[in-house]
Amino acid sequence: MPDPRIPFSRLAFHLETIYLFIRSDYKTIFFPVIIFAVAIAPSVEVKQLIHAAIWVWIHLLQFNLSNQAHSAHEDVLNKPWRPLPSGRITVDETSRFRWLLLIVCLCLSGWHGAGVLSASAVFSLAEILHEDLRFNSDPVLRNLCNVGGYLAFELGATVILSSKTSVDRTSLVALLSSGLLILTTIHAQDFADVNGDSLSGRRTFPIIASEGSRLYMLAALPIWSIALSMLWGLGPLCGTLFFLAGLFVGSRYYQFRDERHDQSSYLIYNVWLLAAHVLPMNARSRLLGW
Repeated sequence: MPDPRIPFSRLAFHLETIYLFIRSDYKTIFFPVIIFAVAIAPSVEVKQLIHAAIWVWIHLLQFNLSNQAHSAHEDVLNKPWRPLPSGRITVDETSRFRWLLLIVCLCLSGWHGAGVLSASAVFSLAEILHEDLRFNSDPVLRNLCNVGGYLAFELGATVILSSKTSVDRTSLVALLSSGLLILTTIHAQDFADVNGDSLSGRRTFPIIASEGSRLYMLAALPIWSIALSMLWGLGPLCGTLFFLAGLFVGSRYYQFRDERHDQSSYLIYNVWLLAAHVLPMNARSRLLGW
């Protein structure tokens, strides 16, 4: 008689493999995007929130399948626990799954309407340019692809939450400011990956300008903190706290320069980025006016 534990163990293995593909991006993409969409949506219903979370999650899995299929060699050094370097799945299997999921994502997005379908199409195009056409080898093109993908995440989730085919003016301003913020600070993720990026021949800002990139972070995060506080009308106390948070993160990048500290700094940067994505709610609720 077949052992019923065998199918269950295989299912658990595959579910863990899927989790490992996305593990690093829950704190950097999934939760910030969902919180941003909730913050700028005129109203939020639980049903739409679940739909938006599913949409973001499946697109995030699609991205990671594509990204990790192309970066398995550097993940051996940077992230050996990922499914490919740990031997849980092959590159060919990952690639086939990726293209299948791309079709699934487009179909799911079409069910939500033209606005969400457009966001999914832009996301897939940015992914193909970034990975398959090697735009990720150029620091400027790489950042542009990252911004395109991140904005597609935010637009799709916001439209689903809004239950409309477009976004209002407040949401549009929030999306544009988010895009500029990501474009000008996304290389925060590259400091901890210098060794792996050097191995693969990738030219990132911390590799091209090791000192200048850290000085840039020291200046950019406090400046962005001031600009966003003014844009969304934060009160004196909230604005000061947000500025100090940006100054703290920027100072960490400049002061601590080993891989372990860069990983910690990136984690704290994502907390600051998450806070930045909450600020647009002040345009609707004035909760941060104190």
